[in-house]
Amino acid sequence: MIAEIGLFSLILALLVALMLATVPLAGLYLKREAWMESARTYAGLQFLFVSIAYFCLTFCFLNDDFSVVYVVSNSSVLLPWFYKLCAVWGGHEGSMLLWVAILSFWMILVGYLSSSLDKEMRTRVLVVLGWLSIGFILFLLTTSNPFLRQFQVLNTQGRDLNPLLQDPGFLFHPPMLYMGYVGFSVAFAFAIAALWAGKVESSWSKWTRPWTLAAWCCLTAGITLGSWWAYRELGWGGWWFWDPVENASFMPWLVGTALLHSLAVTEQRQQFKAWTMLLAIAAFSLSLIGTFLVRSGVLTSVHAFAVDPQRGLFILAFLLMVIGGSLLLFLFRAQTLQTGTSPSPVSRESALLLNNVFLVVIMLTVLMGTVYPLLVEGLGLGKLSVGAPYFNAVFVPLMIPMLLIMGIGIHLKWNRDGWKAVYKRLNWTALLSLVVPVVVLWLTSSQFDGSALMGLILAFWVILSTFNAVIRRIKERGLDGVGQAYWGMVVAHCGVAASVIGIAVSTAYGIQDDVQMAPGTHVSLAGYQIDFMNQSDLVGPNYKGARAEFKISYHDKTSLIYPEKRVYSIGQMAMTESAIDVTPFRDIYIALGEPLADNSWSVRLYYKPFVRWIWGGGFLILAGGFLALTDRRYYRSRTAVAVRAQELEA
Repeated sequence: MIAEIGLFSLILALLVALMLATVPLAGLYLKREAWMESARTYAGLQFLFVSIAYFCLTFCFLNDDFSVVYVVSNSSVLLPWFYKLCAVWGGHEGSMLLWVAILSFWMILVGYLSSSLDKEMRTRVLVVLGWLSIGFILFLLTTSNPFLRQFQVLNTQGRDLNPLLQDPGFLFHPPMLYMGYVGFSVAFAFAIAALWAGKVESSWSKWTRPWTLAAWCCLTAGITLGSWWAYRELGWGGWWFWDPVENASFMPWLVGTALLHSLAVTEQRQQFKAWTMLLAIAAFSLSLIGTFLVRSGVLTSVHAFAVDPQRGLFILAFLLMVIGGSLLLFLFRAQTLQTGTSPSPVSRESALLLNNVFLVVIMLTVLMGTVYPLLVEGLGLGKLSVGAPYFNAVFVPLMIPMLLIMGIGIHLKWNRDGWKAVYKRLNWTALLSLVVPVVVLWLTSSQFDGSALMGLILAFWVILSTFNAVIRRIKERGLDGVGQAYWGMVVAHCGVAASVIGIAVSTAYGIQDDVQMAPGTHVSLAGYQIDFMNQSDLVGPNYKGARAEFKISYHDKTSLIYPEKRVYSIGQMAMTESAIDVTPFRDIYIALGEPLADNSWSVRLYYKPFVRWIWGGGFLILAGGFLALTDRRYYRSRTAVAVRAQELEA
């Protein structure tokens, strides 16, 4: 009965989405304000019905309703209850229901938190989101019904959730990732609404930027959590594998970053309108492309779902309609987006545009490396694998000039500046950025590494130039004159620098050692003594295995960690649970391999200096985004926004 209620709620949500996509639309053309206002009500009703469907599916999982095909495929009677919550989105059908639920959540936020937004603009935005909802709910009901029943229950135990996903990180990683993916639909809807109206007013970027920033923050959190989860759970000590689905989340993040900076120019200088519109369309389009790659079965990945071709064809058709239609509208309205002025080559606008170009080029190289093997195989030319060597070879050379421009751009004035003035502001910063990393490496490492030095130089350049800019701004405007958005930029840029330090140092000076160890033996790693103390049997709620105890000693300091080797009861899948001794400046990472003769084990050891700075930097970037999101200028009344727009135009 509960499953039927969930299915009926989804059908009602589809009907409400149809009303949302048509009734307010008619109100726009017939000038019926009540019909336009109904968009909010329909958005609220859609959220209600989708939420009921989601909670019904959750109830089925918590109560082991194995008459539901999706539940029996992704859960078991032995699975702990909190992992049953994860299992709701652990497979294809549930993850698409989560997608629709998050889309409905964004819609209700737009409907009820946009009171200062022009009524017609808000209506257009919600109508666009309504049409998107129709596509996704139809996809759920026709190809991916999570409430499908089986009349005869043959499996009373359940097939269990994939052991890779039985990790606390999975409680947060997919929802945050989807919040970012789907959140870009709001920026997309704002862009389509403006193009549809045939005018991009000066206040448009002010309306769009906080929604884009919120989605970008969520995607940043999702990617950072995913990297941390992979590092802990997969047992190979890496934090980024250039997996196709990792790339599918990274590409919209890159374009979303470019969009945020482009919106800043459009807001301040009324320039780059066409470019900004194109980026808004591209950010959500790349989210849809990522969905197609994951759901269509065209790639193999630890993240991808095995699905039938019907789903892939549906998503491909939807993809072509959304992207093709939006690009046609963009081309049709392109003339209305002309600004008539070009920025000076030496100006903040030009620096932001140049960084945007680098971000988009990086995205295109990642897209090429992800899609090219699929094209080769699709054309019958054989199988081709594009891995880390390609991505690292193209990514690093593009990041170097981009980081250099980051340090320069925040010192440039709007409209026009001079190289001599910029040199005076940055000469000591540049010198310190070159000298300090050399001294740091000379004092802390006996081994010189050119890539580590380059990474540290770039990181110090970003940090020192950012601090320099902050000091100058406080001197010019006073502490009260520095807005939240500016502080957010400062924190986020420092986060980028921290991640660069973590990547450069951990890559250059990390150590891996594969050894055979038995209880009572020890080895040395990077000056640390690692003792295999003992092992014991392990019994969990849905697994059995072995648990080892290792002591890590450095001078007079010791710590104990406990890696595990698990075999899950249902499916008999073996899993390695790594153990990590953590400090702010290094990780000692131990993973058990296979048991060997004489009670010994193959053991993989890692020494990872500064690896935590990668995720620390990610969360600083996230904190900077949320700090910028609290800037008061995004929450002024409509009148204040209009007055500010007139000031900018003057």
